[in-house]
Amino acid sequence: MTTAMGAALRRIQLGNALSAFGNGFTVPFLFVYVSQVRGLGASTAGIVLATFAMAALLVLPFIGRVIDRRGPLPVAVAGTVSAAVGSMGLGLADSQELVVAAAAALGAGIAVIQPSLATMIVWCSTTATRSRAFAMQFFLNNLGLGVGGLLGGQLVDTSNAGSFVRLFAIEAVMFLVLGATVATVRLPRVPKVEDAIPTDESAKGGWRALVADRAMVQLLVLGFVMFFACYGQFESGLAAFAVEVTRISPATLGMALAANTAAIVLAQFLMLKLVERRRRSRVIAVVGLIWTVAWLAAGVSGLIPGAHTLATTLLISTYALFGLGESMLSPTMAPLVADLAPPRLVGQYNSAFALVKQLALAAGPAAGGMMAGAGMYTAYIVLLVVCSLGITVLALRLGRRLTPAQENPLRHTVVQRRVPADRDDRDLVAA
Repeated sequence: MTTAMGAALRRIQLGNALSAFGNGFTVPFLFVYVSQVRGLGASTAGIVLATFAMAALLVLPFIGRVIDRRGPLPVAVAGTVSAAVGSMGLGLADSQELVVAAAAALGAGIAVIQPSLATMIVWCSTTATRSRAFAMQFFLNNLGLGVGGLLGGQLVDTSNAGSFVRLFAIEAVMFLVLGATVATVRLPRVPKVEDAIPTDESAKGGWRALVADRAMVQLLVLGFVMFFACYGQFESGLAAFAVEVTRISPATLGMALAANTAAIVLAQFLMLKLVERRRRSRVIAVVGLIWTVAWLAAGVSGLIPGAHTLATTLLISTYALFGLGESMLSPTMAPLVADLAPPRLVGQYNSAFALVKQLALAAGPAAGGMMAGAGMYTAYIVLLVVCSLGITVLALRLGRRLTPAQENPLRHTVVQRRVPADRDDRDLVAA
């Protein structure tokens, strides 16, 4: 990496960390804020959460093309402004209409920010350094969310709406800080992705090119199953299973969520060293097996009601194992999306992957919530075990379509560097 690229990447990571820090102040308390503090009821709170997903689903199919035509920097700045307006709007809104409108602005802004930042990280990294850059982004995101959530818990007061206004104001300011930081980034004049700044003509037909890319389509299917089986269950089916079947308290559930964050923060760079020189498809396949064990542990925790301590330990282990798998995926999935993308369609590919993630995050809680509501907990665990095993199968199938450089760019780069030297040695011996 050049000095200029390193400086740009540090600014992007700093702004991203501060944004996650601000987001942590509000995410854990949003449902309580809308339903109880503003007195709008649980149904309105549910509509607000659904609005986040709908806003993202409306924006993401189009934002990739805009990124590829205009560049990620102005798109990211626009997203931070929308997110800041939506966040502050949530803090001040006192009616259902205003709360939903603010949620739409916030959801759309966050949906725009994610693929824009991912594209900027691609531009400011090389094939060899990309895994580490995305691992750092994931680490800082989780650290920022965790610290923000802890501080927000100390400031919040459900009997005082003003305390929530303060939280949303902090979040809005952090989004503006992200926008200001990103606006000062000087992207490389010659990006490491060749011809990464496309013309209007070259960005046309992005969706057709993406759908024709069989490897990317397989990766999108894999991504959907992955997000459905893990992230999409944290706040719905798994939480319901923990409380209703394993019979743990809400406070213990909070400890389980903390175990997930702790596993990510503590294991991230250890996992990076273990996986960055290994084939990406094999790493993803191992994650599927780890999550299979996690879901089996959750299922067993519901079968031993007489041994409450053991059941609680198993359930907390479920969340920790999910975190371990997540720390293996962060240096694997996002860099693979970038390496599969043609240089002129990096934004389109990042946006498509974000869209699939959002679809899974909408479908996962819906499916988990319905099965939990019907008391189908055994079928629920079986479904998620099958999904986790499916991740392993899909990953191994994807590996057949990947080139050596896409599977293991770091080792491929090292081999490329050694080949000329080896040839010189042979020539010297021949001489």
